[in-house]
Amino acid sequence: MERFLLPLVVLTLLSGSTARPAAELGAAQTVNERPIIGIITMEVSDDVMRPYGRTYIPSSYVKYVEAAGARAAPIRLNRTQQEYEKIFMQINGLLFIGGAVDLEKSDYAITARIFYKLALEANSRGDYFPVWGTCMGLQILTVLVAGENLLSKTTRENISLPLNLTADASSSRMFQSFPPHLFTALSREPLTGNFHHYGITEEVFRGNSRLNDFFSILSTNVADDGSVFVSTMEGRQSPFYGVQWHPEVSRFQWSSAHNYPHTHHAVQLSTLLADFFINEGRRSAHVFSSPEEEAQSLIYTHTPTYTANFTGYQQVYFF
Repeated sequence: MERFLLPLVVLTLLSGSTARPAAELGAAQTVNERPIIGIITMEVSDDVMRPYGRTYIPSSYVKYVEAAGARAAPIRLNRTQQEYEKIFMQINGLLFIGGAVDLEKSDYAITARIFYKLALEANSRGDYFPVWGTCMGLQILTVLVAGENLLSKTTRENISLPLNLTADASSSRMFQSFPPHLFTALSREPLTGNFHHYGITEEVFRGNSRLNDFFSILSTNVADDGSVFVSTMEGRQSPFYGVQWHPEVSRFQWSSAHNYPHTHHAVQLSTLLADFFINEGRRSAHVFSSPEEEAQSLIYTHTPTYTANFTGYQQVYFF
């Protein structure tokens, strides 16, 4: 089984950040106990949301990382390469959220491409940095890795599904700490909320050498038209992860018009995946240069708007 170990380093105690050798965990690495996850803001494409701001982050994603012991830092669009490079060296992981924008030409896509390249370069030199993509986040990861848009219609809208696990799932990093009963439930119970119209089919994925060399497919599902799409994947050599479904909705979204799975196993699945991703972020040694700069960069300086009366989200941060 692949493992990714940081070189032994001593983190400078900047911005109140602390780190300790994880001797009690039996790991020859340093643990960052104050991880910060960057979340790229999504461009508003819905007319009903447009009066509130140009970009947004649903609060469910923020709560998702916070509930696992991390903090969230919104990453605004249309900043310079230099600004993004500085942000990258301050955060401990990156979350590509769901949405609906052009995955090659939009401001979101341009920003995502910059951070993808920074993360790829960092991991190649031993600077551990995890990236997670949810729904459209998985889709943009496939575009970035393949160097082209290979998506097609794979509609599964407002439905919860079990996963069709592949042979790689049981030995994956993502699922390796799951208790046996939950791993079994993954393929038997509708634990994953699906809200998408596009995806990448298993046939196209396996036929593309770049994707097949970079990612392992952990699960698939069947679209409305019968096509089989990739629903869960993880990097073979790099800590990059993608899910076509939404683990955050099980704990933080409650619209009765949406089929959000709220069973005990669905909530447990959401919790374990958030824990997994944030534990990956704890392996990153990036820190802010000062407590003041750190405080101004966090989501806490923004106030969410109640949106459950006109969207499927309970609350949204607008920018």
